[in-house]
Order: sequence, then structure tokens, then C-alpha cells
Amino acid sequence: MIDPSLAFSFAGPLAIAGWLGLIAASFIRTARPYAWPAAQILIPAILACLYALLIWQGRSAFGDGGFGSLAEVRALFANDHALAAGWLHYLAFDLFVGAWIARDGAERAVPALLILPCLPLAFLFGPAGLLLYLALRWIFSVARKES
Repeated sequence: MIDPSLAFSFAGPLAIAGWLGLIAASFIRTARPYAWPAAQILIPAILACLYALLIWQGRSAFGDGGFGSLAEVRALFANDHALAAGWLHYLAFDLFVGAWIARDGAERAVPALLILPCLPLAFLFGPAGLLLYLALRWIFSVARKES
């Protein structure tokens, strides 16, 4: 059985390692073959396994929780298994998106200094980091067409 507090404590540093790898790979090309698969596949897969175990273990205690209303979501996350699983969900998906941003930006020759702010923003505020990157991607796409 996995303790939700232990899963929470383990997941944070693991995700941080992935984010640091992405930042390093933005500037050190030789790090890319290691950092990109770790951040986009390996670490999210580990977090997904922990997520699935937490959901499985806590399934009987979810009670009145659900996704039909804000009150149901609040009730769902009153369970420590669901709360820790929810946090791992964010960590896994945000890191996956961050790795996509780093790879896509490198493939499209978006300067690393412009991608760099997108990564911590994606880590801290998920969709906002993605939105910033998509705007940069669009700007570079338009600029290339005009030149």
C-alpha cells in the first residue's frame, strides 16, 4: 500500500529533476537525448503508475466525490488518496507538456532564451506556460513566412 504523503514527498523532487533536465537541455544539446525522454516519458510514466495506485487504493473512500459539480470535486479531494493523485496528475501532465514545449521549440528553432520562461510558467501554472509558448510559436511561424 502506498502512503499518499510518501507519494507526494517522492513526486515533487522527481518532477523537479525533469524540469531541471528540460532547462539544461534547452542550452546543452548533448543533454537532449537523455533529458527529453526522461521528462516526456520516464518521469510522467512513474508518476502515472503512482497515480493509478493511489486511485485504486482510495477508490472505496471517495464517497460523495465526483466531477459533476464544484461541491463534488471538493468532496472527492477531501480524500488523501485522491488529493495526492490529483497532485501527481498535475505534475505528470505539466511535465509532459513542458517536454513537448522544449522539443517543439528546438525543432522550430525558437531561441532557448524565449522558451526558458515558458517552462517554469508551465510548471507553476500549466496552461499559462502552454499559452505563452503557443503565442511564441505562432509569432515565429508568421515571421518565417514573411521572410
